[in-house]
Amino acid sequence: MEVDGEESTPKTHTVQARFVSDSGEEAGPPLDLPINVTKQQLELILNALLKNEEQTPYLFFVNDQEIQESVQQTLGSESLDVENVLDVVYQPQAVFRVRPVTRCTSSMPGHAEAVVSLAFSPNSLHLASGSGDTTLRLWDLTTETPHFTCTGHKNWVLSVAWSPDSLKVASADKTGEIRIWCPDSGKLIGRPLVGHKKWVNCLSWEPFHKNPECRYLVSAGNDNDVRIWDVVLGNSIKVIAGHTGPVTAVRWGGSGLLYTSSRDRNIKMWRADDGVLCKTFTGHAHWVNNLALNTDYVLRTGPFHPVVDKKRSYSVSEKTDQQRLALERYEKVCPDGVESFVSCSDDFTLYLWKSNQKQFITRMTGHQNVVNDVKYSPDVKLIASASFDKSVRLWRASDGAFICAFRGHVQAVYTVAWSADSRLLLSGSKDSTLKVWSVKDRKLAQELPGHADEVFGVDWAPDGSRVASGGKDKVLKLWSY
Repeated sequence: MEVDGEESTPKTHTVQARFVSDSGEEAGPPLDLPINVTKQQLELILNALLKNEEQTPYLFFVNDQEIQESVQQTLGSESLDVENVLDVVYQPQAVFRVRPVTRCTSSMPGHAEAVVSLAFSPNSLHLASGSGDTTLRLWDLTTETPHFTCTGHKNWVLSVAWSPDSLKVASADKTGEIRIWCPDSGKLIGRPLVGHKKWVNCLSWEPFHKNPECRYLVSAGNDNDVRIWDVVLGNSIKVIAGHTGPVTAVRWGGSGLLYTSSRDRNIKMWRADDGVLCKTFTGHAHWVNNLALNTDYVLRTGPFHPVVDKKRSYSVSEKTDQQRLALERYEKVCPDGVESFVSCSDDFTLYLWKSNQKQFITRMTGHQNVVNDVKYSPDVKLIASASFDKSVRLWRASDGAFICAFRGHVQAVYTVAWSADSRLLLSGSKDSTLKVWSVKDRKLAQELPGHADEVFGVDWAPDGSRVASGGKDKVLKLWSY
């Protein structure tokens, strides 16, 4: 019934809400917002509150649930507490977007045996691959053709690692020998680094913000030892012993610490300066296969921020600017110098740790088989794990909470790689396929068949431009959109 021409319109419920960053800072006072306010409207309001000159994309959460469409839809039929202020937690998203790779642009034969390791350079201009044919190959990404074949190794090249300035690439083989190469000439830099008694599984360079000369490299392998090398002098300056089993992974952290995982079921943390053991982290019931630091991505890309022009060349005098940029990026992820890291094991579990605590933060269970690979997303919000149980799992990086499982591979998943904007995840499997998963939609975004056998190595270029994969079929493939 209408009275004096007034319409009985349904009243829009409002709620008092405040925007809170994921680190707990409030963006202005509480506001009265309609309960049906949409994600797009929240984005406009927050950008105005924060006085952002350019519109920044955000993710929003209420009660730990992501707002996909509106606050009302996310809260569902829960009764609204109008007495209390609703916290809307926001997370900034990468401004640039990486598009899902959809097609193979090149199949590059050349290796005579399986491709076991591959990596893009930090500036995304070079690609290196190591193979069972004892060679390291450098590929021309402009023409997508072989550039240089680097010979000299006497056995399988198991590991490749780029220096943070992109001017050197290290390769390690099954005899324990390490070689340093120049990507522009394909020539050996200095003499081979000899000292390991068995094969070398892993390499890691000193971070750029610590030393822009990129002179020091750490290696570890099946002789249980960790060695720090001066690649200019060509010798081992420190041998760190302490593990009682083969070392499976080594990371040179941004605060001067080395992290190592081993088949002796332990993870150890050492001071890089003098090799002193700081902590031993125990908990795993079987071999520890791999570990990842929350700072891996910023340490890998250092001065080469993907939003900054990657082709820009730096003069020597600009090294200090590069170092400052690399340090700023590191401190943004790790303001207090305390790094988080995650380990994965043959015991089917992952453990989340902090460098300043001996006890693990949480034990992450759910995989039904060996967990072989683990990676933090570049924005450090998520962790992805790959397992022989044919699945990839996503976990929340802050507390290790399980988010979802990606299923679709029909055999063991060997390895994963993130896109630079953290929106897409790539997996390589024994079933000969690569798959691209959408983190937001929590589903398969792209199936990439094409390899004739198991896929051992995948990498997503740090600038998001392309994906590389290699495996048992001896072929290196490049994928783009």
